[in-house]
Amino acid sequence: MVEVHPFQAVSPAPSVAASVASLPYDVVSAEQARTIVADNPLSFLRVLRAEVDLPPDTDPVSETVYQRAADNYRQMKEQRILVRNSEPALYLYSLLMDGHRQTGLAALCRVDDYENNLVRKHEKTRPDKEDDRTRHMLALRAQTGLVFLACPGGKRLKSLLAEGMSHEPMFDFTAADNIRHTLWRLPSALQSQMIQVIGEQPALYIADGHHRAAAAARVRESLRAENPGHHGREAYNFFPVVIFPAGQLRVLPYNRVVRGLGGYTPESLLGALTDNFKVELVETPQPRSPGKLRCYLDGSWFELTLRHPEKLSSASVDRLDVSILQDFILSPLLAVDNPRTDRRIDFIGGIDSVGELVRRVDSGRADVAFSLYPTTVEQLMGIADTGSVMPPKSTWFEPKLRDGLLVHEL
Repeated sequence: MVEVHPFQAVSPAPSVAASVASLPYDVVSAEQARTIVADNPLSFLRVLRAEVDLPPDTDPVSETVYQRAADNYRQMKEQRILVRNSEPALYLYSLLMDGHRQTGLAALCRVDDYENNLVRKHEKTRPDKEDDRTRHMLALRAQTGLVFLACPGGKRLKSLLAEGMSHEPMFDFTAADNIRHTLWRLPSALQSQMIQVIGEQPALYIADGHHRAAAAARVRESLRAENPGHHGREAYNFFPVVIFPAGQLRVLPYNRVVRGLGGYTPESLLGALTDNFKVELVETPQPRSPGKLRCYLDGSWFELTLRHPEKLSSASVDRLDVSILQDFILSPLLAVDNPRTDRRIDFIGGIDSVGELVRRVDSGRADVAFSLYPTTVEQLMGIADTGSVMPPKSTWFEPKLRDGLLVHEL
């Protein structure tokens, strides 16, 4: 049975919540973070990406950066920019983008449930990013970001969420990207009902935040080893999440760019692609349907249609577009055998991801780009249920949760 628990979150003072809330650390570059913080010194990016307060040539994973993050976090609490809530609670978090609303339950999940596969994964983590978040959590003794979970859901869950939203919110603001963020403390009368409804679910599914969840497990091991009186109820045995009904979620494609062509020229790479794909010159970058990959090479878009899809394995993960790209192009032709660790590949998601693909290639920062049809939430949950994993960065969920609104201290 999945367990969720209330927690005594550290949150911004209501008057500055809109200024403090920031995009997650991994969707903002160091250059973007410096620009944001220069305009808004209250941004929580000063905790997430503390290198913004240090010289530009500072190694972002140096001990100096993690110590500065801890110092900045402490200062924000001392200045009452961040305030610890008076008592443990469950929370609701609603995001409204382009007329589409999704609302989830913010709570703590047990690390044990993550490790026992009740909180299910669908992709492996990158060691360097896992190391970074582990060190960040240990330096702050806090988890600053929320793991984004999908729940198969049902009428009762949606009814409780709707009832909780009828109360006065803690925060209600529209961010610079026109996404409205609203948070409520769930009334105590509804908390036990919500815990029961979530507990009836056979599993929850990580949609976004695999590295945070994996780091939380590593932090638990580290702090448990330091605690001879460990009893299993310490704060480090839990991590903060937001649980959304799966039917509310919007998935966008997670596209790829690669530096280098594996020894091919653009012309010879197109020729090599014809061994397994029908290659057609097209005008538009977005695939029309699954199985229709798009490739941007030498200033033109090409549609790649697998010649013999019937020969694919029956395993659902092998039939994903991200898997077809990896198995038939990235690994055999471009020598990207391990996309989790190979520095020549980069992953680009979001609403303007196609525009960024073109910019990367046209500027020479990448040599080839691939635009993919999005993986569905149903595919994600089905693959997680079988214990399989997708290639890294197979899904991009939009809108993104903001960091700094509900911090869990360890």
